[in-house]
Amino acid sequence: MKKRELGKSGLYVSEIGLGCMSLPDNLNESKNIIDAAIHAGINYFDTADLYAGGRNEELVGYALKGRRQDIVLATKAGNKMNPDGNSWTWDASKAHIIEAVKQSLMRLETDYIDLYQLHGGTMEDEVEETIDAFDSLKKEGIIRQYGISSIRPTVIKRFLDNSSAVSVMMQYSLLDRRPEEWMPMIHEANASVITRGTIAKGFLTAEGLQRAEQANGFVDYNAAELVQTVQALSEQSTDLHAAAIAYVLHDQTVASALIGARTTEQLLDSIVAYDKQVTDDEIAQLESIVKKHIYKEHRL
Repeated sequence: MKKRELGKSGLYVSEIGLGCMSLPDNLNESKNIIDAAIHAGINYFDTADLYAGGRNEELVGYALKGRRQDIVLATKAGNKMNPDGNSWTWDASKAHIIEAVKQSLMRLETDYIDLYQLHGGTMEDEVEETIDAFDSLKKEGIIRQYGISSIRPTVIKRFLDNSSAVSVMMQYSLLDRRPEEWMPMIHEANASVITRGTIAKGFLTAEGLQRAEQANGFVDYNAAELVQTVQALSEQSTDLHAAAIAYVLHDQTVASALIGARTTEQLLDSIVAYDKQVTDDEIAQLESIVKKHIYKEHRL
């Protein structure tokens, strides 16, 4: 599997990364999926302290034992669990981030994190304090690099302008092209995009039409538009799953396209799709079918 540099960080991540949020809450099943991912050449694994209240980090840490040096491990912070264990509040303070990383390190059973990400962000945050927390952790060697996971252009630009962040995680796919407007800005900041929602909840797979018919729409597509668009994409593409992955990787600002998997079979479906050749002509044809929405809020 090919790798791309994450910003100008010196970290090289596989073009397909495993979004670990979907992993089953079973140590052996999760380990089997991660084993299959590593065998396929995936070296980038992404989790968050919020997922399952920290349980997801424990699953990932268990599965990666003995192979830490071979992978790029990413997690996120900023959402503090409330005492009830079922809800959380936003906290981008330095005190919380410094404490959160300690807890993540314990759950992941590691002494450093390759990519630590702010898991959201608002314009009301004391961004200088937040960035100082990440810079301090990087200076101490607790994290190697840091980034932000956000779809808000205002928040992203302010964070990139005032920090040495190397990545921005955004929902991006053929059915959600909103990030494209901001790709040049991210590239100019020497950062890369990590995509989530790469196959758009499965709408961009062989099961896409069936899923679309049971949905109430997606992004700015209403229910009818979603069905019509997925049908048109399916008819135009030789393999929509492969085309969906190739599409997001077509822009070199994208370093890695995350895919989630609840089973090994789901993971292997995406690996097979990634390995298929998709021509530039096919990508252009599919691009002509879909809308190019823009973010309506949080604009610069």
